[in-house]
Amino acid sequence: MGKIIIKIGIIFFIIVILVSILLYFFQEKLIFFPEKLDKNYKFRFKGRFEEFFIKISDAIFINAVLFKAESSKGLIFYLHGNAGSLKSWGEIANIYTDFGYDILMIDYRGYGKSDGKIDDENILFRDIQTVYDKFKTEYAESNIVIIGHSIGTGVASKIASQNSPKLLILQAPYYNFTDLVQHIYPFIPSFILKYKFKTDSYIENCKTPILIFHGDKDEVIYYESSLKLQKKLKSSDKVIILKGESHNGITYNPEYQNELKKILE
Repeated sequence: MGKIIIKIGIIFFIIVILVSILLYFFQEKLIFFPEKLDKNYKFRFKGRFEEFFIKISDAIFINAVLFKAESSKGLIFYLHGNAGSLKSWGEIANIYTDFGYDILMIDYRGYGKSDGKIDDENILFRDIQTVYDKFKTEYAESNIVIIGHSIGTGVASKIASQNSPKLLILQAPYYNFTDLVQHIYPFIPSFILKYKFKTDSYIENCKTPILIFHGDKDEVIYYESSLKLQKKLKSSDKVIILKGESHNGITYNPEYQNELKKILE
């Protein structure tokens, strides 16, 4: 019996090592699910919008779309989740323009029409900061609201911690990416993760007001992540748990929209 237990232990150890090696070298494939678009693809959205290609380097341009409100009070700087492209994410823009805000939506490297690929979180941070720098010359930073959804919450928190926007809104955030992975796959050693997305650390350094929304039926990022983040917030910040809400429905949730109306109008 003892020998059998030892053999099972060795087999399990080997499996963990092999899975860990695969995760290290292919983790981008497990984290990011971009939809690629041809450079000549024509966006077809309702309302007024303008497309940009923002230069990061001689070889890398980031694609973005700016949706225009009838009379703009400021800018929503929106960082989307880990799947799709602006082709689908742009469909939510009218919710924000109806509140009187322009909204800028960005496709990360390798998404949509954007060049390159994501292979390092710091490169992703620098890309987004470059885009933010461009638009904070066109909008007063005191009128810029950063919103991050899912994977975008870590990036949004990082950018907000390094700048001075009016507000940071997080939709379904993770405590940090290591915590999320270990919650789902507790047998995976944390040191193999290249992506940390330390939301908990970023918000501690964020002087901007913070508002967090999370559905209690979230099937992707466990909603207790937001309750853990609450302990890192300022006393004036707020966490709202949306009853019965899933991961992808927050933007259309009536309670979310009511809170947004109070803030933006």
